[in-house]
Amino acid sequence: MAVKIQTASGLIEISNEVIATVVGGAATDVFGIVGMASKNQIKDNINEILRKENYSRGVVVRQEENEIAVDVYTIISYGTKISEVSRNIQEKVKYNLESMLGITANSVNVFVQGVRVLPED
Repeated sequence: MAVKIQTASGLIEISNEVIATVVGGAATDVFGIVGMASKNQIKDNINEILRKENYSRGVVVRQEENEIAVDVYTIISYGTKISEVSRNIQEKVKYNLESMLGITANSVNVFVQGVRVLPED
């Protein structure tokens, strides 16, 4: 499925994989994020951090008129404030979607699928 946006020049279709890549890249750039998680960990039998090519497994995109709603499934680093990290993800995802794709995100929902302890350097 693709997100369709009607402009004065015509119809623009952006695939969900492209949106998931932009959302996943934005989310993983935020401090306190270990990585993306699968939205269906039991069904996918995946209990690991998703790589860039699998970001679409951890992002759900729904179209609502000319805007979209995005669900982001993440794994957060132990010792960080979950509410602050989640707010930063929401802001960064909205900004990246607007600046890179010209799409307005109506809502960005962050789901924390796990907390990981990172080894000290």
